[in-house]
Amino acid sequence: MTYEAPKERTMYYGKGDVWVFRSYAKPLTGVKVIPESSFRGRGNVLFGMNIKVAVKGEQFITSFTEGDNSLIVATDSMKNFILRHAADYTGATVEGFLEYASRSFLETYPQMTGVRMSAEQVPFEEIEVGNTSGITASDLVFKYSHNESASAAFVLEREEDSINVAEHQSGVMNLRLIKVKGSSFSGFVRDEYTTLPETSDRPLFIFLNIHWKYTEIEDALDDTRGNYIDAEQIRDIAATVFHENNSPSIQSLIYLIGIRMLQNFSQLAEVSFESNNRTWETIVETVSEGPGSVFTEPRPPYGFQGFSMTREDLTAAQRNEAQQAGRV
Repeated sequence: MTYEAPKERTMYYGKGDVWVFRSYAKPLTGVKVIPESSFRGRGNVLFGMNIKVAVKGEQFITSFTEGDNSLIVATDSMKNFILRHAADYTGATVEGFLEYASRSFLETYPQMTGVRMSAEQVPFEEIEVGNTSGITASDLVFKYSHNESASAAFVLEREEDSINVAEHQSGVMNLRLIKVKGSSFSGFVRDEYTTLPETSDRPLFIFLNIHWKYTEIEDALDDTRGNYIDAEQIRDIAATVFHENNSPSIQSLIYLIGIRMLQNFSQLAEVSFESNNRTWETIVETVSEGPGSVFTEPRPPYGFQGFSMTREDLTAAQRNEAQQAGRV
């Protein structure tokens, strides 16, 4: 009996936790100004990323089946490849670097037919220092931030004589927002399994990952086109929508955030969300003096939501708004 190899298989290898810190990268300028955000650009005095890369190619099969490493590029070499190419990168964005480095892999190693590279940007915040002129932002000292961070992922594949972007995604990760009042949750199914009380006003604590894709990939790669969307702008949109709306659920909240993103940025093709409900447990509803309450961390089980939207959702929302206005 002859063994027949599967026509499609999972076969890749790569390197994770490739930490890259580049000083004095090209500043990010020319982003679209939106009312929800004060973001106008980034100096990129420090440009940091934590990168993960995986490569594939049918020629790597013998390294699995025969222990033949003659075509294997060591993952340590992959790490060095990425680090060295950070010195030659002339752009201003994580997306641009991932596409540049992935394309360089495929141009250098013909045995590779595809590269997936993802990154979380390492955020550094300006810190203010005092001098005889007053308090100003230092151009030398920065604070390593443990708050939310930008992210991106690119898949490039070799197709005959060309190298093309097969998939792309930008994002903001680990966004944590707490709204002390102005959220509710009621009207849900009540049966013999229900112990959760309805509430018309609750503090709402959410963990949120937001992703987006561009209609034209060049808008993610070429920051000179004026269509690049920064993660700080998306963060500010999420916070603004959270502030403005008394949402009846997290599902409703992320839908409204998505609509605002699509309204602000016509270059977006799709937005998607991964959200967690981490709302605190109330211990004391009313303190002895003043309007405050006392809370503690919630018990371990948590609710989560996933949702994606396209420009068709924006069109439907605008049509519905017009219909509602016509009835008034």
